[in-house]
Amino acid sequence: MKLFKLLLVAFAVALLIPASGLAQKQRSCSRDSLKKAVDLYIAAQTKGDRSGLPFVEGLDYKENLASFDIGKGIINKPMKIDFHRTIYDEAACQTFTEVIVTNPAEPYVLGTRLRVVTDKISELEIIWTTTGHWLFNADNYLEYSSRENWGEIPADKRDTRETLLYAANSYLDAFIDDRRDIVPWGYPCVRIEGGAYTGKGVPEDSCEIGVPSGANIVNRRYVIDETLGAVVIFCNFGAGTPDGGSGAPDTHLFRVENGKLRYVHTLTHLRQSDFSGNIAKDANYGGTAKTKPKAKPQ
Repeated sequence: MKLFKLLLVAFAVALLIPASGLAQKQRSCSRDSLKKAVDLYIAAQTKGDRSGLPFVEGLDYKENLASFDIGKGIINKPMKIDFHRTIYDEAACQTFTEVIVTNPAEPYVLGTRLRVVTDKISELEIIWTTTGHWLFNADNYLEYSSRENWGEIPADKRDTRETLLYAANSYLDAFIDDRRDIVPWGYPCVRIEGGAYTGKGVPEDSCEIGVPSGANIVNRRYVIDETLGAVVIFCNFGAGTPDGGSGAPDTHLFRVENGKLRYVHTLTHLRQSDFSGNIAKDANYGGTAKTKPKAKPQ
């Protein structure tokens, strides 16, 4: 009887092992399937027609970090897209796409995240910036972003997910207590912030310019692409300020090469008129001294 029970348990365990392996496999996605989803998103955003997007029932749609009625969402606004680039997180079945629209009447720079489950989109999240937002200039963003090299990194030179996460998190952690020494600064490194640019085209270009202190960054979520050496963080920037601010919706996109920062792109959904921070003495964005924003109370 005992032998029979042991055999029964062993048989049950044997059944669970392939099922567990299958579940593990389903949590990752192919790069091609993610690319197809992004292609459909770009087509939908271009037309302002979401009907061609393969949504799951109960889609989670967000704008600027908050749940939003998709019927009233920016996904329904047709846009002539001048440039876009995407990173693909096969392990987490997510993508992040930087979308640049320079239409003088309605310019935008969007940061769009998709989560894909069995070839259907289960989450669609967009942070959008436009005229009047923090350092916004779509023409500059297009000029600087489009000429950068975000090509595939050779397999034997790729950083691990852990290395990419460390580089990105340490950059944002440095804002909290001015710990710039913990950041793996690369040289040259250039930052695009809303449209402002820190580069001068010299080997000494640094992303350390204008880094403030005392800015808390919370609610971090990640999309990581080892193939491109890229990671993006969705977050609330400047949360828990003395005036009670909840933080501005923000994305920080990083390119990391050999463990060092190479490019940093920042989008912050905060009107320039709502800025309530201090000026960083070493900041110089297009000739105007600024620092990162802290949001007023929401």
